[in-house]
Amino acid sequence: MDTEERGRRKVQEGTVVANKMQKTVTVRVERTFRHPQYEKVITRWKKYYAHVEDAKLEVGQRVKIEETRPLSKLKRWRVVETLA
Repeated sequence: MDTEERGRRKVQEGTVVANKMQKTVTVRVERTFRHPQYEKVITRWKKYYAHVEDAKLEVGQRVKIEETRPLSKLKRWRVVETLA
């Protein structure tokens, strides 16, 4: 695969929150931002379904996920690497 094409794919870091499915984990990605009017720091999160081929990931592990082609109805991400 061309490395230039890979460079445009979105990459997120998150925490595994569910691993009950076969070859799929649920990853929670958090983002923090400052409220435009009140200047309070707010944390929002979103869950993504990510494909993992054979690595057994445990709940609570930090992972890096990358955007990919649609693999199922809801699965559009894949696990690239496991972080510390």
